[in-house]
Amino acid sequence: MKWLWVTVVVLLLDQGSKLRVDDAMALHEPVRLLPSLALTKSYNTGAAFSFLDDASGWQRWFFSALAVVVCGILFAWLRRLHAAEWRTALGLALILGGAIGNLIDRILHGYVIDFIDVYYRTWHFATFNVADSAISIGAALLLLDVLLGRGSKTAA
Repeated sequence: MKWLWVTVVVLLLDQGSKLRVDDAMALHEPVRLLPSLALTKSYNTGAAFSFLDDASGWQRWFFSALAVVVCGILFAWLRRLHAAEWRTALGLALILGGAIGNLIDRILHGYVIDFIDVYYRTWHFATFNVADSAISIGAALLLLDVLLGRGSKTAA
């Protein structure tokens, strides 16, 4: 459970950045930061890559319920880990923080606030947020842990 601080940090960074972007930016108006990076506020009522974004509204509650179940499973898994399983614990804590961050958006607003826009010329990756980044990094750590044969049991 010593890794829950990571979940809290992800949650604070995610919600803080979303509040700032939502207050300060116009919808779909990019602010270019680097040649292939911009901040562009968008609202995603669907799931990853705007899956089911155009559905009639039922997806809000479906994805919210799914997130609650997944968060419960992740929390229970995190509690059962041995202290030395740091890579697994870090991955789960990152995923949990991201999942809770997006769940808060979905419940409060009916959509998830996305704003990080990575692109090259006319090609754009799906707009995402801090929670999505934490989920992706956490999933990569879990995959790495599996590929390395649970080699994370050595102390960090």
